[in-house]
Amino acid sequence: MNSLLHTFAAEGPHISIAPETLFHIGPLIITNSQLLGLIGTGILLWIMLATVRALKSGSRSRGMHAVMWLFENLYDTAVEVIGDKKIAHKVIPLAVTLMLFFMVNNWLGLLPVVGPITYGEEHAPLFRGVAADLNTTLALAVISIVTAQAWAIKRRGFFGNAKRYLGNPLKDPLHAAIGLLEIIAEFSRTAALSLRMFGNVFGGEVLLVVIAFLTSYAAAIALPVFYGLELFVGAVQAYVFFMLTIAFI
Repeated sequence: MNSLLHTFAAEGPHISIAPETLFHIGPLIITNSQLLGLIGTGILLWIMLATVRALKSGSRSRGMHAVMWLFENLYDTAVEVIGDKKIAHKVIPLAVTLMLFFMVNNWLGLLPVVGPITYGEEHAPLFRGVAADLNTTLALAVISIVTAQAWAIKRRGFFGNAKRYLGNPLKDPLHAAIGLLEIIAEFSRTAALSLRMFGNVFGGEVLLVVIAFLTSYAAAIALPVFYGLELFVGAVQAYVFFMLTIAFI
């Protein structure tokens, strides 16, 4: 671990807002954030499958209890925010999946192997945090907002939902003005969801790189403090994404 931290520190600051392309599979571009995201998704699936097997076999391992404790608390939060257990049952799978996806990948992005290990002639970093890629956070934010709209249409009907945004400015100018603001708000919510996650995670990774570079061979002493802080921030940001997804729905 110390040798990895020393290598990380000696690399010098390499900051890129856009993810680096590693290779192509036909027309499909594979980036370093996608590669780490696939690993994180695999780890998350393994944890969930292991938890299901433990429940079916009657095991009472600490890992299973930790996952169940987290899920139960998230479920209680969803019921409290939404106020309807039936709706919460349908909403919770998406919201919890998004949170766990971000939490696992945010923590993976803090590993010392993310950055120093390079690939190809251009020596692009092999791994990059998923949430440090704005494409990923924007895509999942769009999924969250579109899901909220789908639920609104299902509950109110297409035209009933459209009436929330569209009003006759001659008959009810106040409602028309509020509807226009609500349309703008939908786009601002999408931007807020994606940029909040991206900004905090990307900023945390930049902070670690800068601290590692400044402390050089003392990085093994200085970095653990900041790693602990970023572990906390990564979990909190995942929880905020979960809460906002539920609140919008």
